[in-house]
Amino acid sequence: MKQSMTYKKSGVDIKQADVFVKGIQGLMKQTMNASVLCKHKAFGSLFALDKKKFKNPVLVSSTDGVGTKLLIAKHANKHDTVGIDLVAMNVNDVLCTGARPLFFLDYIACGQVKPQLLKEVVKGIAIGCRQAGCSLIGGETAEMPGIYKKDDYDLAGFTVGIVEKDKIIDGSKIERGDILIGVESSGLHSNGFSLVRKVFSLPHQKRLAKELLKPTRIYVKEILPLIEKFNIKGIAHITGGAFYEKLTKIIPEGKCCLVYKGSWPVPKIFQTIQAKGNVPEREMFTTFNMGIGLVLIVQPKDVAGIQRFLAGKGLKSWKIGSIINNKNKIIL
Repeated sequence: MKQSMTYKKSGVDIKQADVFVKGIQGLMKQTMNASVLCKHKAFGSLFALDKKKFKNPVLVSSTDGVGTKLLIAKHANKHDTVGIDLVAMNVNDVLCTGARPLFFLDYIACGQVKPQLLKEVVKGIAIGCRQAGCSLIGGETAEMPGIYKKDDYDLAGFTVGIVEKDKIIDGSKIERGDILIGVESSGLHSNGFSLVRKVFSLPHQKRLAKELLKPTRIYVKEILPLIEKFNIKGIAHITGGAFYEKLTKIIPEGKCCLVYKGSWPVPKIFQTIQAKGNVPEREMFTTFNMGIGLVLIVQPKDVAGIQRFLAGKGLKSWKIGSIINNKNKIIL
C-alpha cells in the first residue's frame, strides 16, 4: 500500500507554529499602544494615526535584516539579542529622517519551527520595540525545510515611522563649516560579520561571543528630543558601507566630510579584527562603524549644547570632523 503523505511529513508542522505564535502574544502586547487596533480575524495588522498630533504627516519606511551575525548567535546558542539588532537596523534608519517609529513587523524564516528558540528571538524584538517606543503589531513565520537546514533561521524586519513634512531631515541644508558629531556605538552592531567570521576561527568566535553579540544600540529615545531642541541638519546611521557610503549619503554635491580618525577612541574589538585579519584601514572604515553608530551634522554654535544633552542621556559623543568644499565626498 502506498504511504500517505502529509504536510507534517514533508517537514512543516503547523501545530508547532501555532504553539509558537500563541507563545509570543504576550510579548507583542507589551509593545502595543492605543493606536493598535486588535482585530483577530483581520488578514492585516491595523494601526490608527493620531491626526491631532500632525498637520502634514509623512510616513517613512525601512526594511532590513541582521545578516550573518545570526551564525554567531547559532554557534553560541544565544538568541535573545539578535531581535534587538533587527529592530535597531530599521528604526535607526527612519530616525535619520527625523521620523518617530510607529510600528514594526518581523519575518522569520526557518528550517524547523522551534518554539522556545524562536520565542527568545521575539523576546529581543519586543525589547527593541520598547526601546524604540514602537509597537510590534504582526509578522510571519515561514517554515521552509527545503531551503533552510533544521537548525537555521533568518530574520527580516519592517518599520514605519512618521515625521512632519517641514521637519524632514535630508541633509539639503548642510554647508561648509558645519560640524560632525560622532555618537558612540555599542560595538560591531550588525555589519561586517562575514568578514569577522573569516578573521576569527569558530572556537575564537565562541570565546568572543559576548562581545560579538552585543545588540545594536537604538538611538530613538535620545535623538528625537534632541531634534526638537537643536537644528540637526543631517543624521547618518553608520551601517554597511560605513563612513565611505553611509556618511556620504546625506552630503550635498560639492560638499565633503573631513573626518579626523584620531578624534575618538576606537574600541578594542575593531583593533583586534584589523590586526588579526591584516585588514587594510580603508576596508575597516568601509565595513565597520569603528565605534561611531550615528553621525550628526550640526552648526558649530550648537556643538557644546548637543554634546551636553547627549551626555545627560548617557551617550558619549565626539567632535570628529567638519564639512568643507571639495569634490570628494569624504576625506579621512
